[in-house]
Amino acid sequence: MKAVILAGGYGTRIGEETNLKPKPMVEIGAQPILWHIMKIFSHYGIGEFIICLGYKGHIIKEYFSNYRLYRSDFTIDMDKGEITHHATNAEPWKVTLVDTGEGTETGGRVKRIADYVGNDTFCLTYGDGVGDVNIEELIRYHKQHGKSATVTAVQPPGRFGSLFVENQMVVNFREKPVGDGGWINGGFFVLEPTVFNYIANDQSVWETDVLMKLAEQKQLAAYHHHGFWHPMDTMRDKKKLHSLWEDNQAPWKVW
Repeated sequence: MKAVILAGGYGTRIGEETNLKPKPMVEIGAQPILWHIMKIFSHYGIGEFIICLGYKGHIIKEYFSNYRLYRSDFTIDMDKGEITHHATNAEPWKVTLVDTGEGTETGGRVKRIADYVGNDTFCLTYGDGVGDVNIEELIRYHKQHGKSATVTAVQPPGRFGSLFVENQMVVNFREKPVGDGGWINGGFFVLEPTVFNYIANDQSVWETDVLMKLAEQKQLAAYHHHGFWHPMDTMRDKKKLHSLWEDNQAPWKVW
């Protein structure tokens, strides 16, 4: 099965870093968050990726073009212009990089990679969020219900602590609990190729136009994930994920 990753947005809320690079290339530890996402899928046996490029997509192309070189010992024959690779810790991934347009909306990006997916079931996620989602269980659930699409439903982390007050006295305090109990779109989709029929053009927004149509047709099922999930929408999010990684407490590191 192939995994499609949306990596073309501007990422304007994360600050100065995205002036220089696309958000999926913002680093958590020593590797871009895009690498972390791919490692999650790879752990569950998915090693073929289609990456939808847009804003500063050439930086992602350069990263993968040089990936094996950066992670290998090698010898350069300067006379012949040949490179011989020795020990390497590069993953055995097959990565297709597709320029889906800088101004294309999320649904339009998915539409543009239809030919690369073909007639097979495929995964889809965003290039800016991680979680300890069990991809194997997610795929199994999708195949059981037989609908066109499955979305992973998550409960977002709380932004602030909660006070519990009785008679003007604080009786309990919880530091940054999980949100208000509501479920949101956490990405990590499993899709049938029939979803391409729900996408009109480049300006179709996946989260509203497409998912709404799928829901109206009762073709969108939810897989409830009760574990860790965290987006990287802001610099605060980036620092939180980086801190977890550096402290060896990253729940999404399932590999």
